[in-house]
Amino acid sequence: MRLLKIAVVAMGVLIVAGTGALIVLVALRSGPPSIATARFPAVITAVLEEPEGSRIAGIAALQDRLAVQLQGGGTDRVVLIDPKSGAVAGRISLAH
Repeated sequence: MRLLKIAVVAMGVLIVAGTGALIVLVALRSGPPSIATARFPAVITAVLEEPEGSRIAGIAALQDRLAVQLQGGGTDRVVLIDPKSGAVAGRISLAH
């Protein structure tokens, strides 16, 4: 009976230690925000004056710009947006 009590206590200690280790590991891996999320503000307001039928096919963050891929309403194109001001910084047309 004494051996059973020792085994139960040892397993309880292992469960508590394992849970603590998991919590510490998750906290360490979450860490500070990455450079990509820290550089841009949380909300970017930009008005894209594009033709009727245009839709956003994809968005990618570049070093200091957001690249917005547009389809429909003419030829496919990529619009570069300055995230600080929300202004259109450039356009790239993808001719077929």
